[in-house]
Amino acid sequence: MIEAHGLKKQFKSGKTVVDALCGINLSVAEGGIIGLLGPNGAGKTTLLRILTTLLQPDAGTAQIVGQPIDTGSAAIRRRIGYVSQQGGAEAAATGRENVLLQARLHGLSAAEAKQRVSELLVGFELESIADRVVQTYSGGQRRRLDLAMGMVHRPVLLFLDEPAVGLDPQSRARLWDEVRSLHRGGTSVVITTHYLDEADALCDRVAIIDHGQIIVEDSPAGLKRTLAGDVVRLGIRVDELEQARTLFTNQAFVRDISCEDEHLRLVVEQGETALPQILQLVNDHGLSLQTITLDRPSLDDVFLHYTGRSLRDA
Repeated sequence: MIEAHGLKKQFKSGKTVVDALCGINLSVAEGGIIGLLGPNGAGKTTLLRILTTLLQPDAGTAQIVGQPIDTGSAAIRRRIGYVSQQGGAEAAATGRENVLLQARLHGLSAAEAKQRVSELLVGFELESIADRVVQTYSGGQRRRLDLAMGMVHRPVLLFLDEPAVGLDPQSRARLWDEVRSLHRGGTSVVITTHYLDEADALCDRVAIIDHGQIIVEDSPAGLKRTLAGDVVRLGIRVDELEQARTLFTNQAFVRDISCEDEHLRLVVEQGETALPQILQLVNDHGLSLQTITLDRPSLDDVFLHYTGRSLRDA
């Protein structure tokens, strides 16, 4: 579905040159779901705009659904869907008119368009407001309309740029159900998201992007396996954090250590074995322990490991 090699892109702001992409390589198989994780400014949106033929790279090549992005943009756009962060609905038109227009532009007959539009409006709970102009919609309602417009032609490849932003948990769950349904039907999906738990459950593969580069790519399970061990988080008083960090840095059973807000994050080989030692050290050194949790490594732990910061804080 996607084969991209060496994609580079720079932007100029006055005399400053910003490297948005620094040689991106990406491969997405037919029917796969890949999640792109990274902070704002990492290059995710720039990459999606290039892959959807909305922006030309400065260097590198890419083929989308078998077509080169430099000469096959028309053929590519007929077979892909793209939901941007900004949305594409016409504010002065009704929701129904927006989705119907997209359906007809993608070649659906009048009857097919009417049926598909009805399915999507019901599915995203927009039917009751479908005949109101979009400028009266709330932010969440507009986001659901954007999704309906992007999915109207059942694309073979769907790009979703932070699609869950502005959605309540129920609407977000419906979105992921629709994505799973498309996946079961053979649609490939490229998605950027800050919802790490949902990316973990939804995606076949995850690529971490930072400073215009893909740092690492694997299945969610494979990425978490790179962090052998368990994660212990200690809630420590702020004025004691540095003392606690120094204390645990010198312990052989601690593989990695970092601070997260008012918590100390320890990576240990076996959490159940390490917990008694941790509690004993806290007690012996008179530290004020407020909370303690034991978890298996998460995608946020993976992101922290490879980039030095939490995606939740980035």
